[in-house]
Amino acid sequence: MKVIGFGDNIVDRFLDRKVMYPGGNCVNVAVFARRLGAESAYLGVFGSDPLGAFVRDAIDAEGVDTSQCIIRDGLNGVTEIKVVDGDRIFLGWNDGGVTTSDPFMLEEEHLTYLASADLVHSSVYSASEDQLPAVRTTKTLVSFDYSSEPERRTDSYLTRTAPNVDLALLSCGNMTVAAVENDLKRVHAAGVSLAVGTRGQSGAMMYDGERFLTQAAAPTDPLRFADTMGCGDAFLAGLVVSLLGSGWSRAYRPPADALQKALARGAESAAAQCYVEGAFGYGRAVEVAAGQSR
Repeated sequence: MKVIGFGDNIVDRFLDRKVMYPGGNCVNVAVFARRLGAESAYLGVFGSDPLGAFVRDAIDAEGVDTSQCIIRDGLNGVTEIKVVDGDRIFLGWNDGGVTTSDPFMLEEEHLTYLASADLVHSSVYSASEDQLPAVRTTKTLVSFDYSSEPERRTDSYLTRTAPNVDLALLSCGNMTVAAVENDLKRVHAAGVSLAVGTRGQSGAMMYDGERFLTQAAAPTDPLRFADTMGCGDAFLAGLVVSLLGSGWSRAYRPPADALQKALARGAESAAAQCYVEGAFGYGRAVEVAAGQSR
């Protein structure tokens, strides 16, 4: 199976640790899928600064194909973060750098490349919304991370994106079960076949248009806990790799037992991610190699 992350990449600067790590929703999903045994690739825009090279080198080291990526003159995306009681707190970012200021525009050769995948993943941070209809024409499955911001749950945003998405991931945090069910139903009604909400320590829920499936969070060892960076992306990677392994395609949706198995695999992947600093390692001291001032 093959998974391609299409969209954002970022450098996560942990101000409390004075360490930076490569990451980004679409990068993380591609890397985690590769670690789970899938062939994977990343398609996106890197900045021409040292941070862009830092991220790309780490992705390449993971065996994720970046051959179709573009380097644009300008700054790579960077966020500033600190960790409080194991949870990451975002302090600011540079609006995604060139990923969003000059986003990737798909040409025919890129669509041919995407068509080689079983699934293409993108996100609200990728400036890819207007490209989703083109991705849809490749016949590959599309997953999309809607994150947690209310403006990404509006009727207008769902109308713009959902008809071109097969699986939606929503970060639902401390929302009530009723509120999560409502959001998942809305996303499904807008055109998504499978809508999934992650709820941290409360587990996850999926709605397939007929039923709600629930999954408890997998247990973690607090003595080994690093932070929650990338846990949602690890959950999604485990989920989609399991679904693809069960034969999921645009023409075939796996039965309820396979969906439940995939949710459990996602929970296991998210739990394992709690022991990793940053998204997928490759930490580097900020003072030595940041390449950008605050």
